[in-house]
Amino acid sequence: MARENLNDLISFLAVARERSFTRAAAKLGVSQSALSHTVRGLEERLGLRLLTRTTRSVAPTEAGERLLLTVGPRFEEIEAEITALSELREKPAGTIRITTADHAARTILWPRLEQFLPRYPDITVEIIRDYGLTDIVTERYDAGVRLGEQVAKDMIAVRLGPEMRMAVVGAPAYFATRPQPLTPQDLTAHNCINLRLPTYGNLLPWEFEKDGRELKVRVEGQLVFNVIDPVLTATLAGFGLGYVPDDLVQDHITDGRLIRVLEDWCAPFPGYHFYYTSRRQPSPAFELVVEALRYRG
Repeated sequence: MARENLNDLISFLAVARERSFTRAAAKLGVSQSALSHTVRGLEERLGLRLLTRTTRSVAPTEAGERLLLTVGPRFEEIEAEITALSELREKPAGTIRITTADHAARTILWPRLEQFLPRYPDITVEIIRDYGLTDIVTERYDAGVRLGEQVAKDMIAVRLGPEMRMAVVGAPAYFATRPQPLTPQDLTAHNCINLRLPTYGNLLPWEFEKDGRELKVRVEGQLVFNVIDPVLTATLAGFGLGYVPDDLVQDHITDGRLIRVLEDWCAPFPGYHFYYTSRRQPSPAFELVVEALRYRG
């Protein structure tokens, strides 16, 4: 195959994966017009339309999807092998892209990376905060961080922290005019602050367990957020009950700014795990990041 055809395939794969000429051009470091010309030239040589273009979106045609699924993985294998050659360098290098929820990024990833990164200036870590259950293969992430129960069975998972518990909390001002709930069913009479999960578009159910009995309660209230931090802020302000990881509220409970309820119904569950596909060929930089994040107990 001619060298220019290889370059054209790389250009097509970038557009097909990004679903955007603008983002693909930025990633490749070329102009949008030059990229469009390159892909159009590839289509002309193949005699097939590979992309469907509209004013708002770009999507692969049937032929383009087939090319993406068959040729794309081969280029990824080549890229992985070239990246693995960094082990021959004196210093490990490379970029590690991680998708994670905000809570894990703030409480686990950053404290450990803060100690790790100064020792390895040639390693770059890109953290994308996302509450959706992102497909790390499709979205081309190197790894993800999610709760243990959310990690697919075919992934390699590395434990990042201890078991976690959720906490139901409210401000003293909120409880000044309302009784404290004694059972999860009592929450139906309360103004609860909801969290919406972007993956499914549903509100996060509040999960409880006691004496082997499990309950999922669909709560209602005036506020809905898509990240945890504003849930805590609104709870502190007395707008309703919040359902948040207990490590976020321990200091507020100790200082009397929040009151915890239903604690005996909040059972521990598997904490955060770092996960990646078993098909991945780990580079030295990737292995160092894994070890820096691994939970030591």
